[in-house]
Order: sequence, then C-alpha cells, then structure tokens
Amino acid sequence: MTQIKICGLCRPDQAAAVARLGADAIGVIGVPGSARFVAEVHRPALFAAAREARPSCRGVLVVADPSDQQLDSLTRQRGHAVLQLHGDESVERCASLRERLDVGIWKAIRVRSVDDLSRARAYEPWVDALLLDAWVADQLGGTGHRIPLEWLVDFAPTVPWWLAGGISADRVPTVLSHVDPSGLDASSRVEVAPGVKDLQRVETLIETVKNWRPGDG
Repeated sequence: MTQIKICGLCRPDQAAAVARLGADAIGVIGVPGSARFVAEVHRPALFAAAREARPSCRGVLVVADPSDQQLDSLTRQRGHAVLQLHGDESVERCASLRERLDVGIWKAIRVRSVDDLSRARAYEPWVDALLLDAWVADQLGGTGHRIPLEWLVDFAPTVPWWLAGGISADRVPTVLSHVDPSGLDASSRVEVAPGVKDLQRVETLIETVKNWRPGDG
C-alpha cells in the first residue's frame, strides 16, 4: 500500500493531528531560509507529538548538505528516525552519513530531466530510500511543481522511493494510475500557509490514498 508523508510541519499540535489521521511519516524542515524552517531546539517536540499520537509514524528531518559539525544534531536522540538529504550530497557523502549516524538515510533528487533519474539510481546502494521532487531554481522543495509522470513510468529502483511535488487528493488517481511509488510526499498542496496544514485536506488526501485500488484511475 502506498504510504503518505506530510512534510513541512511546524507545530506539535499539527504533527500529532496529522499522525492521528494516519500519516506514515511527518517531515520537519531543518534548512535555514525555508519558509517552513524549524529551529533545532523545537524539532524534538514535533517528532515526540507525532510518535505519541501514532507510534508507527516516522519522524523525518529534512536537511541540506550537513557538515560534520552538525552531526550531533542529526542523531536519533533528537527524535527523528530518518534523515532526508535534500542538498547536493554526493554518493560518497551519503554513504559516510549512513555509516556514522543511527538513522535511516533518504536522498532527495530534484529532477530537471529524465537523465536525473539515472543519477538517482547511483545512490541506491548507499541509502535507504530515494525521494524525487521537481527541480525549481533556488528552492529545494515544497514548491508544488510536478515531475512529468511519463518520465517515471519505468522508474523502478531497488530501494523504496517517494514522489513529491504537487501531491493532493485530486491528483492521487492520476499519479497512482501511472506510477507505483512506495510513498507520496505532500506539503504545499495541503496548506493554508507555509507550515500551517489544512487538516481537512490532509485527511482527504490520506483517505484517498488508503482507499485507492488499481483500476480506480
């Protein structure tokens, strides 16, 4: 069954509400300059709230090009189970972080052309999952832009993969009729403002995904 991650949470009460609605993961942004940035001191509360509401809901910390000096803030002790690398991290850097940290490693790839899918697959041996998002100049994510689905029809990596970019309930039948990701990652299309989720939209999205069956599209 396709999983759902709601990314860009900024408040513990919303993290808990999203988890209770059935989200499989929540994402918290640790990239300075992002409209959904959450300071390090506040992140554990969001992860704890989601985990208490639904123990199986994974906390995902989204960062970009973390330095070695930041590693202490990226361990499981900070509340997250997964580190999503959304910068220009090389294969070697991903492998190093996976060895040094006690969390799962997901590599986000900003897809600008079909050729980027081959680049994504080079990471497979060194990460626990891939996440594909549309390339937008000067923005790492949460833009709502979409990757053309025809690019993804034959994308079948050996690790789980998530699709981000313009994910909403009304888009689900089209997406899942064309491609088979392990999970869908939603942010801007389930918001009323950056970092403030519309819980009705979240609920509708989760229910649509959970109830979708092949042939529904």
